[in-house]
Amino acid sequence: MSNKALKEYTLEEVSKHNNEGDLWIVIDSKVYDISRFANLHPGGPTVLFASGVAGKDATDAFFGLHRHEVLLRPQYKRLQIGTVSGQEEVIKPPVPGQLSMVPYAEPTWLTKGYYTPYYNDNHRRFQTAVREFMETVVKPESIRCEENGKRISQEVFEQLGDLGIIAMRLGPGKHLEGRTLMGGVTKPEEFDHFHELIVNVELARFGTRGVIDGLLAGCVIGLPPVLNYGSPELRAKIVPDVLSGKKFIALAITEAFAGSDVSGLQTTAVRDGDYWVVTGTKKWITNGTWADYFTTVCQTEGGYTVMLIERCDEISTKPIKTSYSSAAGTSYIVFNKVRVPVANTLGKVGAGMSVILSNFNHERWMILTTGLAAQRVVVEECLKWANQRIVFGKPLHAQPVMRAKLAQMISRVEASQNWLESITYQMNHMSYDEMSSKLAGPIALLKQFISLTGRQIATDASQVFGGRSLTVTGMGNIIENFHRTAGFDATLGGTEDILGDLGVRQAMKKMPQNARL
Repeated sequence: MSNKALKEYTLEEVSKHNNEGDLWIVIDSKVYDISRFANLHPGGPTVLFASGVAGKDATDAFFGLHRHEVLLRPQYKRLQIGTVSGQEEVIKPPVPGQLSMVPYAEPTWLTKGYYTPYYNDNHRRFQTAVREFMETVVKPESIRCEENGKRISQEVFEQLGDLGIIAMRLGPGKHLEGRTLMGGVTKPEEFDHFHELIVNVELARFGTRGVIDGLLAGCVIGLPPVLNYGSPELRAKIVPDVLSGKKFIALAITEAFAGSDVSGLQTTAVRDGDYWVVTGTKKWITNGTWADYFTTVCQTEGGYTVMLIERCDEISTKPIKTSYSSAAGTSYIVFNKVRVPVANTLGKVGAGMSVILSNFNHERWMILTTGLAAQRVVVEECLKWANQRIVFGKPLHAQPVMRAKLAQMISRVEASQNWLESITYQMNHMSYDEMSSKLAGPIALLKQFISLTGRQIATDASQVFGGRSLTVTGMGNIIENFHRTAGFDATLGGTEDILGDLGVRQAMKKMPQNARL
């Protein structure tokens, strides 16, 4: 029914419709005729009468059980027959691109009345454009794919490519030259790591943790070695299609016997004239299920060597089932005597470790940015729920134990945000070599810190939501997803303990010789 056909009713008129076969309710000033729907209600018609909402304002009862998005679904919008005379809608449908007004739901630089030394007006315009696109195009696709485990549609990938988002996820650099970014909102020469941070944050706001990796995390970690170490001919062949979203690339390092211990790799490449012959396996490879190219580390006679391998009949991939959605494309890969042109070698033969290690800082920074963004979403969900959930006749936040949990969650997110922005600022003002020398330790420690706080937040959030945090759908679906997948941040890009140890070892290397108590 269109809004023009909606009538106005008084609460007294609504109250007369409180029987089986003639049942109306009010939710946020809107009148719904649920006479026919009552028998289809998941809880049955009995709960509607037992809860005392028949013929009455059911706003509080509804939001104690359902998310607002339920009312926006076509099948439920059709049940609205009018509005309540003298009342106005309070809980309005979200506007794509708008900022949340919930305290701590946004970082302070996006919060009205606060200031920042890092972001400028271009960053603000860029953030608005990215959020609007993500919410209108990427969010619906993310929710569908997180649930069904299928790959993101080709159409969405190509839209990401057209706007330059795939290229922007690699950070500032020559690969952005000549590109139109977000329709011209920012220019390649203006783009910095804070713009990149914004892209990562906006990708991670939908409670779809597997899809975050499915949105070409493989490109973020697999393409830089090609850009930095590939020949001009190889770059010309590979890079345009990958950055446009028409072809896909994955980084193939990890093996069953070699995770954080990269030196334990067993995949071999034997020289045969102008070709390498590659034999071996790789495991837990993000986007590997549907990748066209694999940036691969192999054991060669001269040491570890990196090469770009194009998918062919001698390569087989199969999905690995994890607690993530299959939309991430996590895979097991078998290379069965694959012939790879020597021209596809990335960097010098035997210098593979330096090629791979050169990109680890950026990979870890990317992982911690999306992890922190997901944590902030969880904090917002908990604040909303604590405000609307009624227990013992009072909002949930009236319980001191709940306020204590919320205080800890907020503190963790804000501490991480400030540390992250400090490191990102340093990235903007350092050369690549300086970042490798000075930021490897801090980035490793920050990733460890954020993955630890993530699991703590997941535990606290599950207590705030109670049983609802265990259900894949409904009020606690975002909490359930985060609680189930928070451990990934502690593993991807280097395990938590390894990174903590790296951070301290880096610090000890820089200890002055005369330092004494």
